[in-house]
Amino acid sequence: MVGSSDEDYRAIADGVAADIAAGRLRVGEQLPPQRRFARDRRIATSTAARVYTELTRRGLVVGEVGRGTFVRAAAPPVDPPGGEPARAGVDLELNFPSLPGQSEMLTRSLSAALRPDAFDAASAPVPVGGTAEARRAVARLLGEVDPDQVLLAGNGRQAIGAAIAAVVPAGGRLGVEALTYPVVRGIARNRGVTLVPLELDEDGIRPDALERAAVDAVYVQPALQNPLGSTMSAERRTAFAEVVRDRGVPVIEDRVNAFLCDEPRLADHIPEYTIVVDSLSKRIAPGLTLGFVAVPPKLWGEVARALRCGGWAASGFALDAATRWIVDGTLDELVGGKRADAAWRQELMRARLDGFAIRADARAYHCWWELPEPWRADTFVAAAARHGIAVSPAASFTVDEGHAPSAVRLALAAPPESVLTGALEVLARLARGGPDDTGPS
Repeated sequence: MVGSSDEDYRAIADGVAADIAAGRLRVGEQLPPQRRFARDRRIATSTAARVYTELTRRGLVVGEVGRGTFVRAAAPPVDPPGGEPARAGVDLELNFPSLPGQSEMLTRSLSAALRPDAFDAASAPVPVGGTAEARRAVARLLGEVDPDQVLLAGNGRQAIGAAIAAVVPAGGRLGVEALTYPVVRGIARNRGVTLVPLELDEDGIRPDALERAAVDAVYVQPALQNPLGSTMSAERRTAFAEVVRDRGVPVIEDRVNAFLCDEPRLADHIPEYTIVVDSLSKRIAPGLTLGFVAVPPKLWGEVARALRCGGWAASGFALDAATRWIVDGTLDELVGGKRADAAWRQELMRARLDGFAIRADARAYHCWWELPEPWRADTFVAAAARHGIAVSPAASFTVDEGHAPSAVRLALAAPPESVLTGALEVLARLARGGPDDTGPS
């Protein structure tokens, strides 16, 4: 067995890629285990591993935990899911709920904002600290935090980006849930930050995983986690907080889904270490949103600087509108309606996908579906797309795309109920069939 240079492993990968392009290796076909691949080609096992990594990087193959490496059904998108609306007719990728009559509810509050004097005030530049009234309103929304700790961003992604920039140096390491929010992957890549996947169980990140990890900070969704829907128990929050205090590691707590439940904040256990990020994108709508950051005093200056450097301050009109919706009770009314809507959609999903391995919280707008044999995530996503339904494969949420479980996430919020029902029935029929029986019905 001989060693190989960088050019050698890339040349071998080029050969496999050519076989895929010519159809000699078909979509869904399993590649041999790396040791056998190395033996057959008379190369080092380490070189075979580099070949497989290169093929995964090119989007030609996908590895699934416990199953092997397969020729991919389609190349992955350039951008992570969640960035743009799906092109398919039924969008089960993005999770932005809108209630019937929501627009009328929102416009009720804005008549005063359209007076010339109010409009002039809302047209002025806004500092990252917003206004005193907005900070007070947001502080109540985030759990009675000190208004002086509040900073405002244009949206939740900007809030997350500023928090990461403040606590993780370029080239640093950020601990994340082993299955995490895809946008965090993009933010990390753009900043040269390495994501470190932390092992999960039904309660979220395992404290011992955090204890072992060499990281500069941790990003976590403790309530209705995306994509799994898990929520940290009281015991897990306490144990997690103890490790954070022992390690002195900053925590970014993303509470974007927590409006659907009454779970306490992780920050209540470790306020001096925790940056809380949130937004109005799901409470209201992505086009009418605002990002929030509640920052410990010792980190306030760094987060404020990141928001200013990024050009991520909120717009005056959005800030004024959001403040009005919070203060006059419109937001509370919307949240109440969306909690009921999410619970109802979970019932619809459970009824249509009965008998499958579904992981979900009855309060959430999404679910995690471990697919039955012989399905793999990428072939199921491709089959669903042929029926006009967009769903997210597990690889979208894994830190290492080459080692993803055979699962998909379904976002239940966007379609009207009748459309959602029909789409779930189509997906159930697909799953009960097989990859060879996937044409539109």
